[in-house]
Amino acid sequence: MSSSAPVALYVHVPFCLSVCPYCDFVVYAGRSARGSASAIDRFVAALLNDIELRAADAAHACAGRLPPLASVYLGGGTPSLLAPLQVERILAACDAHFGIAAGAEVTLEANPGEGERGDLRGFRAAGVNRLSIGAQSLQPAELRRLGRRHSPADVATTVRRARAAAFDNLSLDLLYDVPGQTLDSWRATLAATVALTPDHISAYALSLDDPTADGLTGPDGDHLPPSAGAQRWRERARPEQDEDFAAACYELADDAFSRAGLAWYEISNWARPDRFSRHNLAYWLGGAYEAVGPGAHAFDGGRRRRWNGARLDRYLAALLPGDGSPAGLPPGADEIVEPDVAESDRLILRLRTAAGLPPDEARRAGLGEALEWGRANGLLKAASGAWQLTRRGRLLSSELFDRV
Repeated sequence: MSSSAPVALYVHVPFCLSVCPYCDFVVYAGRSARGSASAIDRFVAALLNDIELRAADAAHACAGRLPPLASVYLGGGTPSLLAPLQVERILAACDAHFGIAAGAEVTLEANPGEGERGDLRGFRAAGVNRLSIGAQSLQPAELRRLGRRHSPADVATTVRRARAAAFDNLSLDLLYDVPGQTLDSWRATLAATVALTPDHISAYALSLDDPTADGLTGPDGDHLPPSAGAQRWRERARPEQDEDFAAACYELADDAFSRAGLAWYEISNWARPDRFSRHNLAYWLGGAYEAVGPGAHAFDGGRRRRWNGARLDRYLAALLPGDGSPAGLPPGADEIVEPDVAESDRLILRLRTAAGLPPDEARRAGLGEALEWGRANGLLKAASGAWQLTRRGRLLSSELFDRV
């Protein structure tokens, strides 16, 4: 079974000043993230070894030299807690071992709070050319309910400072179906977001899953167990969510972003025509991607999916062994999905995008019945030489995807 060379690399930086109660990403906060006991320096040292080992592993799997990466994405967590010199070292290791193509998209996620946004000019000088800002809401009460540390004014300040630091590719993340949110408060967030003139917006319905119940938090699992407080918060929040309200929020967002010149190009993402996220498109279009850091997921472009375990202590022990032995790959696991599952996943990801699914691919996959059902129910249309989701289809996509 052959593997494709990775076109993108995801770097997970698992540190935050505090953990939001809804968050299921691999995050370590408090003393691990700041002060004299911070694990960040050791993590960066381990990460450099992880990058080198994964590049060698990818080259071996592909039986040849790796082409340079089209995208590097530093996600988290809060990667903006890193110092610019640390970001520079990480990117230098990526370039040395994978290669980074000229003009590649290099993204860093930043929280907008005063103590979290980091040195934006330093990040730009280190080679970052795209900033993804975790706004989530521009309403103070909602930010407090979500456990966010920043204010709406902090978001505006971060955007202004990022522009001053020569970032011409800015993305904002938003959440809807938030407990306590109303359509009026969502409209206000949308208006304030558009007024900041971002180049890209991601808007997601708040999802309150239980990774422990889903079996994802074992010794080599890719999630950490939520704290007891986070579990209680989620139990209180779930009854306040509503699918019809979420659908209304989505429609308002789609209208507001379209009026502002940001086109939808994936169900939850809108951008100016030249600012689609190249990194995320690699995922949606079925490209191979590598991943480093605790909890990070990789894909070989075919049927193999791999992930690092979420435990930071085990990650550091493998990559920075205390006995002087060579660094080894961190704990984790992988799976080889069945061919029909891999094909279904690929088609669903394509259908999530505005580019849609070409008819010849649909025919080869035997999707005629499912796609005709989608068209008959107003979920799909045939346009621009492809099957594309309608807005109704975006809202009800899971019903279509269950048939693919």
